[in-house]
Amino acid sequence: MDLNTIKEVKHPALADAVIWRDGYAWLAGGTWLFSEPQLAVDTLIDLETFHWPALHASEDGLDIAATCRIVELDQFAAPPQWTAAPLLRECCCSLLASFKIWNAATVGGNICMSLPAGAMISLAVALEGVYTLWPREAEPRQVLATDFVTGNHANILQPGELLRNIHIPTAALTRRFAFRRSSLTHLGRSTVLVIGTQNMRDSDLQLTITAATARPVQLRFDRVPTANELRHRIETMIPDRLYFDDVHGTPDYRRHLTYYYAEQIRAELAEKGAGM
Repeated sequence: MDLNTIKEVKHPALADAVIWRDGYAWLAGGTWLFSEPQLAVDTLIDLETFHWPALHASEDGLDIAATCRIVELDQFAAPPQWTAAPLLRECCCSLLASFKIWNAATVGGNICMSLPAGAMISLAVALEGVYTLWPREAEPRQVLATDFVTGNHANILQPGELLRNIHIPTAALTRRFAFRRSSLTHLGRSTVLVIGTQNMRDSDLQLTITAATARPVQLRFDRVPTANELRHRIETMIPDRLYFDDVHGTPDYRRHLTYYYAEQIRAELAEKGAGM
């Protein structure tokens, strides 16, 4: 879509060179910006000019630049000891996106859109991600992925604040996992996306619920719970009003699938843990 309100596209060398004002918008992949009119925006600031490395693997984990393309994350070759690395591709394939979108859309853009079905949000929360944010005229700050999204298309970013990096720690990348997802069509937007992870040496369980709810919900257990314990925790942590309602699923449908997939994941990881 042509954005006929845009008067200028800036290409600064450094983010701190930008003096923010109303009417500015950060531009990464632009797959949402160019999908509908942006009547309040008159200037785009192109993040590509910062030339951030898309991915960096180290002993500490994986650092993902906000400007990393979905296709780059999908094609990343992880170290063999990162047993949870297949989740990268699982979540890349959980986006409602054509190959054109894959080659343009960014990880940071998907996170900052903060939609319930944002699969990069599901990935970052499930793998205990930490975001580095660059505020305007202040020191960088770090926030947990679990705390970033506050509702449908809502997050904690302040005006002009920029998501710089997503860090996934090695401890999360070396966990076992189970993945469940439902959508109305094979490549459609997620109605429910549930991810369970577990330490290789212990019998804990971490369950991340997204798409079904307006914001991510994460449940942690020191040991794999019983089916009744799990159901009770979900009932306690997810009030009825938190289940999302749109054309991809009613709250009742999403609630049902949340319980169904959560129990499948509980049973799967309980069985794996028993064999260790």
